[in-house]
Amino acid sequence: MSASLSRFNVPTSLEELPEDIRLAILAVQEKAGFVPNVFLMLAHRPAEFRAFFAYHDALMERESDTLTKAEKEMIVVATSARNRCLYCVVAHGALVRIYSKDPLLADQVAINHRVAPISERHRVMLDFAMHCAIDVGEMNDEWLTRLREVGFTQDDCWDIGAIAAFFGLSNRLVTLAGTPPNEEFYLMGRVPRTGSANTA
Repeated sequence: MSASLSRFNVPTSLEELPEDIRLAILAVQEKAGFVPNVFLMLAHRPAEFRAFFAYHDALMERESDTLTKAEKEMIVVATSARNRCLYCVVAHGALVRIYSKDPLLADQVAINHRVAPISERHRVMLDFAMHCAIDVGEMNDEWLTRLREVGFTQDDCWDIGAIAAFFGLSNRLVTLAGTPPNEEFYLMGRVPRTGSANTA
């Protein structure tokens, strides 16, 4: 494993990791065909690895009231772009393309969701995500009304804000570590590929 994956220590081999973390990484590798660099970057601190991915999975894999997987990933891409996090824009942009089956959407959302050819529902969703990620993030009656008018529940509002907040943490950690996105992410969802991916 290359030290260029992080400015901090990374495991020299998976065998040196606690079994639960090693098995988690191997499961992702089997599903995606490669190991996303963020897993290796976080693996040198096992307790933080477990906490990070437990919360990631609780947010991103739970069934929301109306929020789809593609919409969750759009939130990640839009807010990560504003936080100038190359890793998360590239990695989660791949998931936007896969879940939405739209090869253009991730790039359009990353550059400027306000001029992207998206629905009013998605524009309001991303406006609120930016409010949570970049501004104070207060949930008031005006925001709740706007979000409800385009079909989101109060529970969805929590999800949107929590995803924006969690990936603010993710953005800062991978930037702190200098962790680059895997090359594989760049082409996912743009060119035909066998198998599927669902990674952080």
